[in-house]
Amino acid sequence: MKIDVLTLFPRMFEGPLTESIIGKAIERQLLDVTVMNFRDFSENKHRNVDDYPYGGGAGMLLTAQPIFGALDTIQAENPETKKRVILLDPAGVPFTQSVAEELAEEEHLVFICGHYEGYDERIRSLVTDEVSLGDYVLTGGELGAMVMIDATVRLLPEVLGNEESAKTDSHSTGLLEHPQYTRPADYRGMKVPDVLLSGNHKKIAEWQEKESLRRTYFRRPDMLEQLELTKEQKNWLAEIKSEEC
Repeated sequence: MKIDVLTLFPRMFEGPLTESIIGKAIERQLLDVTVMNFRDFSENKHRNVDDYPYGGGAGMLLTAQPIFGALDTIQAENPETKKRVILLDPAGVPFTQSVAEELAEEEHLVFICGHYEGYDERIRSLVTDEVSLGDYVLTGGELGAMVMIDATVRLLPEVLGNEESAKTDSHSTGLLEHPQYTRPADYRGMKVPDVLLSGNHKKIAEWQEKESLRRTYFRRPDMLEQLELTKEQKNWLAEIKSEEC
């Protein structure tokens, strides 16, 4: 995968792109990331990238020209690849695991990190997606881009050591992940559930699924509204609810 990031603060990406899973993916040439300061594309003699909005209003807007210039360069360098251009914007669709899964199928992603009060509306003509990290406002789009890149890259083939890890993550199955344990089996009187020590893989799988359902019911019941439960899951959920009585 090729990723380009347009930002006014390239140094913010130095840590996240050199450490952990993303850093290793770049080292193994599974991922190619270029961080570009779009101020370098400004044709203004002062290299300004913002200006006051027509009609008045608070704050400054990012001007269209530097962003258009940066994307022209990206297109010229990679004319053959189809690009998904993502605008980080509080008014965008919420970022979710399903969005990350969709982006992970793409060959080339471009993230535009905004700053100041907003964008010149003409910038939106360049983008394929407008995405928000959540219902709050950050100083700029950089942190949002880092989160989206991390969530997307870990889904790429061969990036994680165990391919099954991403498939069973919370939100990937529609449920939160079940509780997990490691050695020792008894720590300060807190014991690992017997079923996990039984070696009975069918019973273990059933326990894990039921505990995922339990955790989702108590912590994120809204997720269950979006999920079509099997008959067995419905029975388990009824048992879980009866335990509250």
